[in-house]
Amino acid sequence: MTTTALDDVSTDDDRAGAAGTTGSGRGLAVLLVVTGALGLLAAWIISLDKLELLKDPNFKPACSFNPIISCGSVMQSKQAEVFGFPNPFAGLVGFGVVIAIGMALLAGARFRRWYWLGLNAGTLLASVFCMWLMSQSLYSINALCLWCTLTWCVTIAMFWYTTVHNIKHGILPAPRGLRDAVVEFHWVVPVLWYGVIALLILTRWWSYWSSLL
Repeated sequence: MTTTALDDVSTDDDRAGAAGTTGSGRGLAVLLVVTGALGLLAAWIISLDKLELLKDPNFKPACSFNPIISCGSVMQSKQAEVFGFPNPFAGLVGFGVVIAIGMALLAGARFRRWYWLGLNAGTLLASVFCMWLMSQSLYSINALCLWCTLTWCVTIAMFWYTTVHNIKHGILPAPRGLRDAVVEFHWVVPVLWYGVIALLILTRWWSYWSSLL
């Protein structure tokens, strides 16, 4: 594979246009819409459960299955309200924006360099925040929320493939060798990233998982 199928664009779209704008291939646009929709779904469900918990502290979310996979424990932690309000409320806005951008790209929209860099910075900050929440979930809260895990995964995909797009089109400057490697082996980073997350979850509660065998 010589180019990423997730950003397979035409020759005209392969470079900035006359007005200094750049579009994207259908693959990246669809990825943003799908990951944004999954993230929005997760944020919506967590928000509803959080509101129920505020009304009834004894409420048990449907995704609380055992002492480890316990969404209620995560939602009631102080880390669940880092900004002074429930974290998923920010997700409702952020994932909605990503869906809108993806739909615009599907319709043929082209954005200026600063816009692509803004999307890249936003998804980067979201990914860093998700990884911090992951560390808190594993080593401080000692519980895992499946909907939260879904948001980690979709945010990583958004960030990485926006980065691939920006490197490929010169929006993020990179040496030719690095650019070619990123485009050719675009799948390596997300596979390793997801693999590390799975390994951390497996090893953190290995005694519990092994007791289920």
